[in-house]
Amino acid sequence: MIRMRRKILWASCFCFAAAFFLVLTLQVITELGNSENKVSVISSLHSSPLKPGERHAFQFKKQELHSSFKTESDVNHYPVLLWWSPLTGETGRFSQCGEDVCFFTINKTYQHNQMTRAFLFYGTDFSIDSLPLPRKDYHDWALFHEESPKNNYKLIHEATITLFNHTATFSRHSHLPLTTQYLEGVEVLKSLKFMIPLQMKNSLRKRLAPLVYVQSDCNPPSDRDSYVRELMCHIEVDSYGECLHNSDLPQHLRNPAAMDDGNFLKILAQYKFILAFENAICEDYITEKLWRPLKLGVVPVYFGSPSIVDWLPSNKSAILVSSFSHPRDLARYIKTLDTNDEEYESYLQWKLKGDISNPRLLRTMKERKWGVQDITQDNYIDTFECMVCNRVWENIRRKEKVCLPQTRGILVLIVKPWLDLSPKDVDTKL
Repeated sequence: MIRMRRKILWASCFCFAAAFFLVLTLQVITELGNSENKVSVISSLHSSPLKPGERHAFQFKKQELHSSFKTESDVNHYPVLLWWSPLTGETGRFSQCGEDVCFFTINKTYQHNQMTRAFLFYGTDFSIDSLPLPRKDYHDWALFHEESPKNNYKLIHEATITLFNHTATFSRHSHLPLTTQYLEGVEVLKSLKFMIPLQMKNSLRKRLAPLVYVQSDCNPPSDRDSYVRELMCHIEVDSYGECLHNSDLPQHLRNPAAMDDGNFLKILAQYKFILAFENAICEDYITEKLWRPLKLGVVPVYFGSPSIVDWLPSNKSAILVSSFSHPRDLARYIKTLDTNDEEYESYLQWKLKGDISNPRLLRTMKERKWGVQDITQDNYIDTFECMVCNRVWENIRRKEKVCLPQTRGILVLIVKPWLDLSPKDVDTKL
């Protein structure tokens, strides 16, 4: 009898222990399900997967961003993005990009840090003689270049541009297009702030040429000065810059820094036409040379991006040099508009009516995630940094998904010997 009671007691204890362990195991599974994302992300951040014993000591802090970070160990919990070209000048800074956190620095001692995930390059300073080599398979390269290839001819070549995983350039095909980097917004295009009535412009024509040209970067790759020089043989042009100079600005406006001065803009607004010639001929490379006359209510005579029609506010808002076979023909057309008020004003109807009809331009400005001369919005450098940060995290999370199925299999191996359940039973109960 005593023996029977002892067997019952031992059986009860075993059943209780088994039930307790089952409950504990289910809790472990639940907790692991909540934390497996953290473990796998951290593993992805390192150059090689963490060993099981290391995971407990390596705490993930992605959602625990504080106002200040004071210790070196804080950096070891986040992807490091190193500006190889010291554009920002900051030795170290954490940034919150949506739900993602990254550490940005210009300190090149981080080149071989196990948390470094991306190198950021400023295009003008990019040099093939100084690169963070050897490049590891988990190192992304990102390019920020708001200028034309004139500033760095190496970036013209496909072999160079394809080195970068993330780009922010003037091209619409860039990951972060900077095509409208000189345009504050559609409202400034509609604004009549600087616009001078046509009747007054006709009166000013007694002392002003129909065309104005303001350039001090002479003989660029576009060879614009050669074209303007020939154009001057067929029509009068007032040239205020150092290139083909024949007219003088007031002394206080001769500094290049005065190009955005209100008084300088008022002088340009008096003209009927502005020669808007880019320094390089590239798809989508559009600068203030186009946007400025459009904002002032002056008709731009544009020479530059072959895709310019994709960005004009309306189908009839600029005169395209590419439409004329010779400067002589362009001069003849401008003279015709100069003496025909109705035809001339047809190029300004979009502005007078406040009607921007280009859906691409409207959509781009609406969807743009950065601002120009707007302190209420991020600038394009901050947006570029966050774009790279987010894309780095996307790669980390993509690798994380590959690791998830492994966790469940490990748990089965742990549970089965204790509960003496078949794999099918485990799957059913879990």
